[in-house]
Amino acid sequence: MVAAAAPKPRNDVLVWGWVTAVGVAVGYLSVLLADPRHFYKDDTEAQYGPMWVMLGRQLREGRFPVLVPWEWMSGNYSMEEAGLYNPPQLLVDLFAPAVDNLALYVTVVKLLFSIVAALGVFRICLAYGARAPWSALAAVAFPLSGWFLFFDESSWVTSLTGTAWMLQAWASAVRYTRGRGGPVGVFVYLYLAISVQYVFPAAEAALMIVAIAAGEVVYLRDRWPSLRLLLVAGCAGLAGLETYLPGILSSPATWRGNERVVNDQFLDVPWSESLNASLPSTMPAFDGWWGYVQPMPMVYIAWFVIPLLAFVDWSAARAAARELAGALLFGAAVLMWTAGPGYIGPLRWPGRVLPMLAVAVLVLMCVLLSRFGAFAARRRRALAAGLLIGLMVVRSTAAAPEFVIRHLVAAILVGVLTGALVWLHRQYGAAAACALAILAMFPIAYEQVRDQGPSPMSYRFPARRSEMTAAFPPFEGVTLQLGDRALVRPADQGGDRAWGSLAFGNYAKNMGLDYVNAYTPIGHAAFSALLCMGWDGSTCPDAYRRAFDVEPSTRRTVVDLMKVDRVVLQRAQYPDAADHPAPPGWRWVDYPGHDRYIWVLEREGGPISARNGFVADTRNVTTAVIDRDSVTSRLQVTSVHGGRVVFARLAWPGYHAVLGGHELAIRPIAKTFVAVDIPAGTRNTELVLSWRPPGWQAGIAAALAGLLGLGALQWWYRRRPQPPVRRSPAAAEFATAEPEFATAEPEFATAEPEFATAEPEPAVRVRLPVPTPGADRWAARALGDRLPTGAGGGEIRRPERAGS
Repeated sequence: MVAAAAPKPRNDVLVWGWVTAVGVAVGYLSVLLADPRHFYKDDTEAQYGPMWVMLGRQLREGRFPVLVPWEWMSGNYSMEEAGLYNPPQLLVDLFAPAVDNLALYVTVVKLLFSIVAALGVFRICLAYGARAPWSALAAVAFPLSGWFLFFDESSWVTSLTGTAWMLQAWASAVRYTRGRGGPVGVFVYLYLAISVQYVFPAAEAALMIVAIAAGEVVYLRDRWPSLRLLLVAGCAGLAGLETYLPGILSSPATWRGNERVVNDQFLDVPWSESLNASLPSTMPAFDGWWGYVQPMPMVYIAWFVIPLLAFVDWSAARAAARELAGALLFGAAVLMWTAGPGYIGPLRWPGRVLPMLAVAVLVLMCVLLSRFGAFAARRRRALAAGLLIGLMVVRSTAAAPEFVIRHLVAAILVGVLTGALVWLHRQYGAAAACALAILAMFPIAYEQVRDQGPSPMSYRFPARRSEMTAAFPPFEGVTLQLGDRALVRPADQGGDRAWGSLAFGNYAKNMGLDYVNAYTPIGHAAFSALLCMGWDGSTCPDAYRRAFDVEPSTRRTVVDLMKVDRVVLQRAQYPDAADHPAPPGWRWVDYPGHDRYIWVLEREGGPISARNGFVADTRNVTTAVIDRDSVTSRLQVTSVHGGRVVFARLAWPGYHAVLGGHELAIRPIAKTFVAVDIPAGTRNTELVLSWRPPGWQAGIAAALAGLLGLGALQWWYRRRPQPPVRRSPAAAEFATAEPEFATAEPEFATAEPEFATAEPEPAVRVRLPVPTPGADRWAARALGDRLPTGAGGGEIRRPERAGS
């Protein structure tokens, strides 16, 4: 009988890379079986999905949607989480208008980015010397970890996408410093993480780079590789500066203008909650939206993490501490971050970095299990694993004593799975053990999501945009809605009920309607105060009076200066509004089938938003509109004695007015409306009012500098003599080059190959007489052996060959 040949390391990596991608897809399927709307809820349905549709429409019409003037307070997309300079996100936007089922579309998009994130974890583990099965185990576990599954994947899309690119950057950073890849991959992935336009992944990426750079100095005992990594990261930061520079320069006009460091305890996660990381039933205890005990396993990482601590040979693993220093530093940093402070400038709610802690833990555990797993001494280690599982039960029961039976059942399940994994590893090797661990994740994820029940975060918007449009009134022109989403009862949340008449968040974008109300985490502070409008477009009861107040300097109402065509009043907030006369110039209009939820005011003379461009008021000036678009208004103006033009544009920083080649000052009215004073003696002169994101020229210059810096680093990488590659003991001895990014394929296929065998063969021990790292390495290569972890001299292990 001829024994089957062991698979080649490169094939092993490819196979388990595909296992990772398929495993993530199966994980998504198990979640969808428990809750078909899990990936279409909260901010996804209220903010991101509709925003993709609107941005995609504008891109298809040939407009770059950096500013949408009629979306007061939320239309400045140079500051919103739109990812305007992120190529993959622009592709997502372009396809969005073509898909009717928005729930299906966002789920597919999230699945693709979750696969990118998982492959990033896979590549990180390989870079640290883990074998492919253990790398795949960590990779599949991450998208099913608690916070990432219940928040980033279900709601906060930009956190998901930014994390996906940041993890790829981590893997490329380790490869670059260790001589197994070039700077291009690091630059591209970091730029993509930054340009998602969500500050948390950008900050986490910066922290990761610093941790890796420091860790590689410890490991390599050479500062130059880390210095080159920091230079590449700096170039990526310069290229991504345009993403955040407008927000920084415009922050005084927003809600975020007074951010500071504060600890308010909200979503501050105690370190002791890490003891619950492997109990699927855990309900952690800290201040959150649902009180002190959270109804979902936010701190859960993976069922195997805690009990398998007992099956690591820690005495051998200590020798790898230097090699894993970067991951250890990053894990320690994010662990401290999760406990506070609650606000660090724009970074609020430290619980949001729990996915980073999950990544660090999964990477470290699977690397250690791959390289230092000790599954032979069963009794002693089984007892230790049992004690660890018991500790999880005690910690979880202390947080939520009423669920003690549930925690005990979960602990028994984890114990049985741990025993099965250890037995499989002993009998059939790491591949079988990791396959079991991966398969066990899917029913656990199903039960966790099913047990949560209907999400309190869901708006319950319809899934299909055609259904939304068919149920909603055909409102033309610009609409201002005055109402409060909190007044919509859960029983009324449906496409054939309240959502057929009311639009909160970005809901109106699904139907191509022009609404003042929209979703924004940024907010224009002055306009928000003017109409007491909140982040989801809700308004206070006094908003009706304020909307029809007269602005003193123009003697026009606020809705006139905004050039609003229609005002929709929520009946729950204004139950008797229609019993009173309509404001002057307005009339009550009936929309049959919608009078249960709304009253509607429309202008007596018809819509005005398209008349005379964006000019809302003139004083001693005659105007003729030449042209207008979202960022520019061109007028021909005449003023004999001097006057003023007020535009229906929100006074964001970045506006410039030029009259006949001379720049004029912008003078906001009520801190809200753009106004320009016209000098006396002006006759038939062109006035150009234009807007550009603040600092856009500096952003372009920085991007060019970043690209030039990358070019220099790549030239140096190609030209300079390459030093011997420092490889981990588990790695094979052949080199793989960093693939070109043009293929747009993840790099898992070319990551460091692994040993195909799950257990080392019986070994003979040879004592090396010269205890030097170089001598060890050359002796190992001469014998075809592997060095033990650690650079010092000593033993090397040589597999015995069959028949010898």
